[in-house]
Parts: sequence; C-alpha cells; structure tokens
Amino acid sequence: MDYKKAGVDIEAGYRSVELMKQYVSKTMRPEVLGGIGGFAGAFSLASIKNMEKPTLISGTDGVGTKIKLAFLLDKHDTVGIDCVAMCVNDIACAGAEPLFFLDYIACGRNIPEKIASIVKGVSEGCIQAGCALVGGETAEHPDLMPEEEYDLAGFAVGLADEKDIIDGHAIKAGDTLIGIASSGVHSNGFSLVRKVFPMTSDALIRYNNELGMSLGDALLTPTRIYVKALRAVKEAGLTIKGCSHITGGGFYENIPRMLPDGIGAKVEKKSYERPVIFDLLQKSGDIDEHVMYNTYNMGIGMVLAVDPAEADAVVKALEGAGEKAYVIGETVAGEKEAVIC
Repeated sequence: MDYKKAGVDIEAGYRSVELMKQYVSKTMRPEVLGGIGGFAGAFSLASIKNMEKPTLISGTDGVGTKIKLAFLLDKHDTVGIDCVAMCVNDIACAGAEPLFFLDYIACGRNIPEKIASIVKGVSEGCIQAGCALVGGETAEHPDLMPEEEYDLAGFAVGLADEKDIIDGHAIKAGDTLIGIASSGVHSNGFSLVRKVFPMTSDALIRYNNELGMSLGDALLTPTRIYVKALRAVKEAGLTIKGCSHITGGGFYENIPRMLPDGIGAKVEKKSYERPVIFDLLQKSGDIDEHVMYNTYNMGIGMVLAVDPAEADAVVKALEGAGEKAYVIGETVAGEKEAVIC
C-alpha cells in the first residue's frame, strides 16, 4: 500500500505545478519577490511609503455551483476568471487596488491538465485585474469528492490610502447612480439557474437563437472584472462616493450596503439594456420580477453613486475604459433601501 493506491497521486501534483507555471508567470508584478513554487508568496510593500495612511483591504469568495456547468461541458478555463472577479471586484469597490491573489482548488482526483486549465483562468483573471497570482493550493480529496469534480475559491489583498477608501459616507439625496454593464449572470444564483434550465450537455451546447450562442456559453461567460474601469474614473480626477458590487442578493441587498442612514436609492429598470439571458431565465422559470432583482445582477455588475455634476464625465471615463455605462437612477431621502421602478 502507498499514497497513490490510497487515492492521492503526488506525481500528478508535481505535474500540475509544472503545467500551471506558464500561466502564473504572466501575472507577476515587480513587487513579487522570489520565484514560483515556494512555501509562501512574498510581496514587497515598499510603495506604501508614498501613502499617508496605507490600508490593506482583503476579500475572499468562490465560484459557487456555476462550476457544475464546467463539469457538464468539460470546460474549465473560465471559472478561474470568475473566482478572481468575485474577490477583486469587492476590493475595487472599496477603492483599493488589488495587489495579489491566492487560489484554492479541492478535487476528487488531480488531473494535471484539468488543474492547469483552471489555473489558466485564474491567471487570466489576475491579468485583467492587474494583480499577481503569488500562490495557491491544490488538495486531492479521494472519497470526499467524486473524482471528476472540484471546488474553487480564492483570496485577494488590495491596498488603498485611507483617504481614498470608498465607504459611502458622502452620499446625499440627489446623487446620480451609474450602472456598469455586466457580462451576464456572472457567478450568483446558479442553484436557481440549474433548476430552471435542463442541465444536460445536449441542452447546454445547443445553439439558442435568442441568445445568439449556446445556453452553456451564455451561462459560462466569465464575471466581468471592473478594477481597471474604476481606476480610470479615479485617474480622470473624478470622485466615486459609493460603489456596490451587484452579486448574490441582487439590487435589493447590495445597493443599500453602500448607502448611509437616511438615504435610499431609486433605480429605473428601463434606463439600461437588459441582457436576453435574464428574460429567458425569468420566462423559462416563471420567476417573479422581485425575485429576479433580488437574486441576479440583471445586467448591471457595479453601481456607482456620484455627484450629478460629474455624472457625464464618469460615464465617459468608464466608456473610455471599454465598459458600457448608464445613468440608472438617483439617491433619495428616506429609508436605506433600493426601490426598483
């Protein structure tokens, strides 16, 4: 008896590391110290000497049951982008620059090519966010997980000068709400998605005329990463008073998280282009409108609160960074809640 016969293949682990190095190396920043494959990742903080009150801001998240679609379609190179996005978008909406990222992959059996494909996606997400992939862990869990399955989670650390942190305290009634378009469902609400649509490979790969692609491709579209877009607003000399990442809980839970007491948000549904995937999901599942806005991003991945005098300039800066942005509403005096009308 040996470890391999017990279900853990150490050699496969070595092979995975070698395969993923080509992707990890592309994420390196000048602050990264040492090479790939050490026991810990080292990142220089020499740049904090230029800040008044340097503040570390961190976030952690996973991909959730969206990875079930990756299993069904045997496509594993996009969920890593989702994992990075869910972490760095949270950090960015607090006003921080993501510095580095670490991933954790738990699998039933270590298949090196599959693990490398997952890490390829993680690396691509880090490149989009401008952060370094400084470490990670691949854990083989025989008997705990089916051999063909895995779970994926990550952790990111960012940096901001305390004076630049976005916490919503300056939001007042009459501020403009700007929505940045999502790339689709992103990484929330897939437990409901999987109950609405048939989860078979045939159904997922079949071309859908309404979507202009297969249902599987639409659902696996990676979560959009907004780090560079928010940076573009800052570099344009504009102020973001509040920022909300529209994740699990949709509009109703996430928008109020950026609001101070005594201020609510009014969002106009017809102010932006709603992606077809949400119409198809709502119709196919006979889902109530409130449930849709309480579960999904409905086409808006990030909501910003800005001074009305700067609203046009903010939209222009976001569009210059490659985003679709819309004025979707305003803040109002009243209960700390989101009203969708």
